[in-house]
Amino acid sequence: MKLTWFGHAAVRAENGSHVILIDPFLSQNPKFQGSVDEAARGATHVVLTHGHDDHVGDAVEICKKTGATLVAVYELAMFLAGQGAGKVEPGNPGGTIDLGGGVSVSFVKAFHSSSTSVDGKTVYLGNPCGVVIEGLGKTVYHMGDTEIFGDMALIAEIFDPKIGFVPIGDRFTMGAGTAALACKRFFKFDAVVPMHYGTFPIIDQDPGKFAAAMAGQNVIIPEIGKPFEI
Repeated sequence: MKLTWFGHAAVRAENGSHVILIDPFLSQNPKFQGSVDEAARGATHVVLTHGHDDHVGDAVEICKKTGATLVAVYELAMFLAGQGAGKVEPGNPGGTIDLGGGVSVSFVKAFHSSSTSVDGKTVYLGNPCGVVIEGLGKTVYHMGDTEIFGDMALIAEIFDPKIGFVPIGDRFTMGAGTAALACKRFFKFDAVVPMHYGTFPIIDQDPGKFAAAMAGQNVIIPEIGKPFEI
């Protein structure tokens, strides 16, 4: 399985038959300097954790250009379908969506919020989620934006994810210490990738605190836009 982190929470996961983009915040991402078209090349699915602009990002435009199917919680999927996203697969926490070829996406809990602003009015976009992707190789758990919570133990028991994308930026998500506690207490990850840091001045800039707190664990801090294999 090949993975690429584009900064913030944007991830590309692919295995030859499927190319899945998670939270493709690209064109407005100050840390992403590449081409959106190249980042989205061959996309088969766009998976969203929640409706904030720094996670939805270029989802609609990517779906229009590539024909990728949008996978999101019901309210968000319907909202973006109305903006021209095309094919959508709506779901909600507790549910699993079959993407074909033995690949699936499951929605799990996250503790955050989910909305956008339209003409100065706040639009509710359903529950925020984490997503678990199975069938690409090792099971991937992208936590989305969340705090630590005890039901992470159930996510570990049900899915046994081996690759974790973990928010560490503080203020809007877990900070470094709490994120490390979540990883060590609840999961047996083969590899942990910190995310949701350094994008904006208001959140933590350096993943070093997280790496230090995870001493002895396999923390991968990838270069933005550079693929790596797991």
